[in-house]
Amino acid sequence: MRTEGPATASGPEEGDPVARLKALDTCAVSDALDKLGLNGAVAGITELATRRRIAGRILTVKLGVGEPPPGKPRHVSTEAIEAARPGDIIVVEQHSGVRAASWGGILSLGAKIRGVAGAIADGPVRDIDESRQLDFPVFGTGVTMVTARGRIVELASGGPITIRGVQVKPGDYAIADGSGVVLVAAENIERVLATAENIFAREAAMAQALREGKPITEVMGANYENMLKT
Repeated sequence: MRTEGPATASGPEEGDPVARLKALDTCAVSDALDKLGLNGAVAGITELATRRRIAGRILTVKLGVGEPPPGKPRHVSTEAIEAARPGDIIVVEQHSGVRAASWGGILSLGAKIRGVAGAIADGPVRDIDESRQLDFPVFGTGVTMVTARGRIVELASGGPITIRGVQVKPGDYAIADGSGVVLVAAENIERVLATAENIFAREAAMAQALREGKPITEVMGANYENMLKT
């Protein structure tokens, strides 16, 4: 929970889902999913480089073992980087069971130059010190020094993937910060945002009430406990 309020509906960010998402945090968005009965809060993917919240539209990459699609050989995730628009987030599925890197330092540099907001990997990443030096946000299941080369390949770019049991497609939305990662399907973004903004504002009001001397047992009483009930 942050204590400042989100952008107002009448402000310049009206109608821009990414700007509205950036004004929230993962906890508010996760609570909104709970209230709406939707899936999207993922466990086990954590902040590994930078301390900056990211939010944006998703580009997808699927990695694994086997043969890459026919065509000119390319390194994993490079096609997604070239396709990215400023502010996009690259989300990578790597469920091969091989502890090889899903993301690395040169990819972080290329993505940063392209204006990508960050990378989220359902798998280990490497060169994390380089990503930190670049101030490029990377989220993953852990770190490794082991290269993808000769171990895993890019099976698809721009198609549906699964992240911790959550179905994700290009154009969906992600928000990630120190508390974790939340994924929101594009068709649900408006109602998730509206619900999260309401929760966020109510929690900000509760924080202000505490600063003004109201007892915490009263502030976090029945109203707080029932906030997510439909």
